[in-house]
Amino acid sequence: MISFAWIYDETHPMKVRTFVMKNGVTRSLLKDIRYHGGHLMVNGHDVYTSFELSHGDRVRIILPPEKQNDFLQVSNLPIKILFENDNFLIVDKPAGVASVPSHIYPNDTILNRVLGYYLRNDYPSKKVHVVNRLDRDTSGPVMFAKNHLAHSVLDKQLQDRKIEKNYVAVISGELNIKHGEIVLPIGRKPGSFIEREVRDDGKYCRTEFWTLKVNNGMSLVKIRLHTGRTHQIRVHFAKIGYPLVGDWLYNPNAHSGEYQKLHCYQTIFFDPFEKKKIKVKSKIPIEFKNLLN
Repeated sequence: MISFAWIYDETHPMKVRTFVMKNGVTRSLLKDIRYHGGHLMVNGHDVYTSFELSHGDRVRIILPPEKQNDFLQVSNLPIKILFENDNFLIVDKPAGVASVPSHIYPNDTILNRVLGYYLRNDYPSKKVHVVNRLDRDTSGPVMFAKNHLAHSVLDKQLQDRKIEKNYVAVISGELNIKHGEIVLPIGRKPGSFIEREVRDDGKYCRTEFWTLKVNNGMSLVKIRLHTGRTHQIRVHFAKIGYPLVGDWLYNPNAHSGEYQKLHCYQTIFFDPFEKKKIKVKSKIPIEFKNLLN
């Protein structure tokens, strides 16, 4: 049983529905609570969503049980945990491992491995909620929520661009700009399911970068995403003439079997249950620095 509780400390009356939604409970979760075995309670008693709260009332929700993901295969390969508490799990994804299953990679993704971890530890909820994804050949933190409410609050932070993600990349060419931004719209390339391109009818994208080191015909750059579009970093740097080293999709000089040198080294988000900012770091692969030495 997974539950959450709050004290209503306002002086004016408020419907319990309004109050819990301010704390991240979505309409869909309220429906699940009502119809699928959960509870919405005030001072220990079940109430309807229209119940009006008074100062000092104790509000509690009990989440309905969640089924294990249908058709998701279990992998017992190990995961490297960067952060974990009662509501969130952040895993360090290596390059070459997909975030979620597809027809190409059905059985051994980070999602499969996290399911195996949940089962081995007999967690209350066996449903795996993935919050963000990284390209198969991009390494770094992948965020998971351990229940429906935790997923809802992080998903809202993603939509509001309140989760900060910082990357490093090795790009082709010696970049002589210390600090800059790339603001170009990105959309799907016609005729391709995978490839993206800069196009006038694309979605707004903003990439900020700092040049850390230049040598050997390459540059090491630090990157902060202000939007989170598919292949955003790869497309933006290719468009300005500095494609990522090893990027077989956007760098014409990449060789078969290589992978793009892109790593998410830091993720920052706010944990509303602990009421504090969480900063998670992933070690930069040594090969990134070795390429420029």
